[in-house]
Amino acid sequence: MSKIKVAVIFGGVSSEHDVSLVSATNIIQNLSKDKYEIICIGITKKGRWYYYPGDPGLIASGEWEKSGDCTPAILSPDPIHKGFIKLEAEGVSVQKVDVIFPVLHGKNGEDGTIQGLFELSGIPYVGCGVLASANCMDKALTHTVLDSAGIRTARYRVITAAELGMLDEKCKAFAEELGFPLFVKPANSGSSIGINKAYDMEGLQNAVKYAFAHDKKVLVEEFIEGREIECAVFGNDSPIASIVGEIAPANDFYDYEAKYILGSTNLYIPARIDEKISDRVREIAVKAFKAMGCAGLSRVDFFVKKDGEIVLNEINTLPGFTPISMYPKLMGAIGVPYGELLDKLIRLAFERADVAVD
Repeated sequence: MSKIKVAVIFGGVSSEHDVSLVSATNIIQNLSKDKYEIICIGITKKGRWYYYPGDPGLIASGEWEKSGDCTPAILSPDPIHKGFIKLEAEGVSVQKVDVIFPVLHGKNGEDGTIQGLFELSGIPYVGCGVLASANCMDKALTHTVLDSAGIRTARYRVITAAELGMLDEKCKAFAEELGFPLFVKPANSGSSIGINKAYDMEGLQNAVKYAFAHDKKVLVEEFIEGREIECAVFGNDSPIASIVGEIAPANDFYDYEAKYILGSTNLYIPARIDEKISDRVREIAVKAFKAMGCAGLSRVDFFVKKDGEIVLNEINTLPGFTPISMYPKLMGAIGVPYGELLDKLIRLAFERADVAVD
């Protein structure tokens, strides 16, 4: 049986570029070399695409870009090619692939933009489609869909860049309606980048201004006091939910530094919550996955309050696959080890595209 050609795309024009490199390295290391021919496609922070056949060990550090093994390449939107066009010195050639595994977090990777290109190419790909990716990436739209589905989320307000001239009155209204402390988030961002917790009016205004550095739309959310709970969802039309995990942040909240730099955040699998509440979290995670139109995989994050109330925080359509990432840990806890998980995700990509695989 011939090997399945898997294009692993990493990097990207995103504030989560470096995390993507670590996730991709782990995925490449855990893909079976007996089953797959791995084609590495790297995207620089400036948006340059390269076919990279070199040492995968150089990806995590970013040294792959300077290795001399890079060939400019673009994904053809013409389905006749079913692959990447390599722009070599001696001419143009096509690197055909069977499936794409986009290991791209945040903007330009998890927001539906690159998924649209995948759709045009006609190549099956791992993860959610265009609409689900875009709606889950935009936290305001996530609220809108989940609220209509009867799923409890934090109360929130939105401010756009066009309304910055009314910042004083907007912030006053936010404080009166939601009360301090408040969380301020770019509508489209991941890994808690650009997020701050505001305790007073000055802090709120500064947090809003800071969030606008990452997006043109900003959310201001009520503070929910509770345990930070995460659940992995896996599947297409009949998704399943993993065991529930818990995050005990090293910082005031689970920000980028706590996730990837300090390394002192405690993870609990299973979460330290009542079994009935855990089961309810799993039910809501699947319900949210379906409501948003997700496919393949997503990590659904919650707060569980002291009184047991469950509040959905956000949905990540391409969660991290680093050594400390919760999604693969949660799936491993229900008997799906890392390598097998990658196999299953690739199978789901073919299933969604209605492509038969031996």
